[in-house]
Amino acid sequence: MTQEVRPELQFAVSATFTAEPIERVIAFWGRELDWEISVRFAPYNQVPQTLLDPAGLFAGNGNGVNVVLLRVEDVGGVDNAVEIARLAHGAPSRFSQPLLVVLCPPSPGRESEDLLAEKRIEEILREATGVQWMSHREISALYDVPVWNDPEGERLGRVPYTEAGFAALGTSIVRHAHSMRVPPVKAVAVDCDNTLWKGVCGEDGPAGVVLEAGRKDLHHFLLDQREAGILLCIASKNNEEDVWETFAAHPEFPLAKRHFATWRINWQSKAASIVEMAAELGIGADAFLLLDDNPKECAEVEGGAPGAMAVSIPEDPGELGPFLRHLWILDHPVITEEDRRRAASIAQSLDFNREARHAESLEEFIAGLNLRVDFQPLAPERLGRVAQLTQRTNQFNNSGRRRSESEIQALLSGGRWTCYTAEVSDRFGDYGLVGALLVERGEHEFYVDTFLLSCRALGRGVEHRMLASLAEAALDEGVYTVAIPFRETARNKPMRDFLASLEGASLEREGESHVLRLKAADLQALRWHPRAAPEALIERKAQPAAPRRFAGYARIARELRTPAQIVAAVRRRGVTPPLQQGPGAPESETEIRLARIWSELLEKPVASRSANFFDLGGHSLLAVMLLMRIREEFSVELSVDDVYAGSLTLGDLARRIDAQLMGLAGPSEYEDLLAEIEGLSD
Repeated sequence: MTQEVRPELQFAVSATFTAEPIERVIAFWGRELDWEISVRFAPYNQVPQTLLDPAGLFAGNGNGVNVVLLRVEDVGGVDNAVEIARLAHGAPSRFSQPLLVVLCPPSPGRESEDLLAEKRIEEILREATGVQWMSHREISALYDVPVWNDPEGERLGRVPYTEAGFAALGTSIVRHAHSMRVPPVKAVAVDCDNTLWKGVCGEDGPAGVVLEAGRKDLHHFLLDQREAGILLCIASKNNEEDVWETFAAHPEFPLAKRHFATWRINWQSKAASIVEMAAELGIGADAFLLLDDNPKECAEVEGGAPGAMAVSIPEDPGELGPFLRHLWILDHPVITEEDRRRAASIAQSLDFNREARHAESLEEFIAGLNLRVDFQPLAPERLGRVAQLTQRTNQFNNSGRRRSESEIQALLSGGRWTCYTAEVSDRFGDYGLVGALLVERGEHEFYVDTFLLSCRALGRGVEHRMLASLAEAALDEGVYTVAIPFRETARNKPMRDFLASLEGASLEREGESHVLRLKAADLQALRWHPRAAPEALIERKAQPAAPRRFAGYARIARELRTPAQIVAAVRRRGVTPPLQQGPGAPESETEIRLARIWSELLEKPVASRSANFFDLGGHSLLAVMLLMRIREEFSVELSVDDVYAGSLTLGDLARRIDAQLMGLAGPSEYEDLLAEIEGLSD
């Protein structure tokens, strides 16, 4: 997989409570993912205003995600929360970036109204265009927070959640944004021996291998991925007969031969196997993920199959379930009907290719396809599928541009843009919505900003029918020219070859793109005649190297999958250089532990007992977080007055903590006790 280089990603947050503690969590994940991230907050509890303001924080977000954090009790109950959901439903037409609405946990005793609100909000937002919806129950299913609510933080600063709660909340937001913005995996290749089952089928015999509980989790996980549109493949160094006999000997296996789109079961390198399977399926090797128990095989695949990812699964099968649930690269923000039928569609495409190769006449074969292309303006409920095509389609893509639902909706709402879709079927089956055109309508031309066709519909003339239908629409509106820009990418040679085959085009250079302009009357008569492609109209340039991809998914799944692990990692990132030593440096155990907390919160070293929290950059919210951390670290309850004194130093605060730990009335009594102890003699 490859990861695009993107400009700074902005998380714009509007919450019904004090949500600033998630900033450190989001910033932490930005560093982990090597993303340039900024976090901005709307004014406290101003969610409706932020959703409605045409010049506000959400409307001004040009690259990122807009986030609403909603707690029902903060807005006066269920009806008001539902009204905010209705505002969110209609808001994306005003924004260029996707909107994520998160229902956050209620306070103890408010669970019933939270449940009622969740049901009503989900009904409103489930099918909303440009809006993603997430409940705290979904978050808790992935991140088990021992205690969500912090009554003292709520009382002190309307900070309702524990550090672990904010860690789960912030992580879920970043994880959701990641799933929307990183090019998806399209195929998972899996090893057999000691991966799909325990044992070696060639040595233990087909009946001798075992399916442990953890490996059964792997089977079910892969079936869920298949349901979400991922193609399942096998890459195994084995005798093929042994593998299929093993499946036949174990009808209790959730996975069966019919679930795999293709396989390479032989003794060649797995890198070569993945390259071959990618070619067979019509996708890039960089759309593959290998799951294997052997780290050496994983390293060879990443070195030998350009762009492919490989993950070494845990040795302990009991770890497989939790590990797999936290492989971020296999998250799916939206699952469409086309995703659910993808495995069947690929099987149809493979049947198509096999018959085409053996046909006596390609023209007769195509003529007998009974090809049907339903070309229509975009139906609102299919917007998610079109956005998904911009993310997934690489080969037949004229620009390589990726767009979210919100970005497409924003273009269409202006009145000058139209989106057309193509649903395709033939005698091999129904492929669903596989093509899209995003067109800017000018006075003198239709400008095809985006031209997409899924690879599984290539090679049968669908693209020709799409352009012919577009030309007819242009002529109906009195427009006589169709312009198609083309920007070469590492993967879109099929699009380049198609455009090169169009006769009668004029060619101009505009910025990074070549623009072909054709007469609509000529395009209206366009038909596909299978033959060799003509010489390229567009000069071929050297292909760029694949962008560097993120390589830390397995580490996240192993080391950063619980709130406690994330909290510890965020705290470690908060400490810059280690605590300094020397005159005036923290000495007592309490001073050293307190200095560590200050350093983590302030993200700078604390070198002196005389250091002042506010002089080092502390502010009111950090003071509240400091009180919460002191309570957690020392089991001591301090008041706001204990930390808000402008002259308070690290040493002063440590003495207040020690005094409480010793049951003394205050620092003065603590000082008297110290003086008495120092005055004692043998």
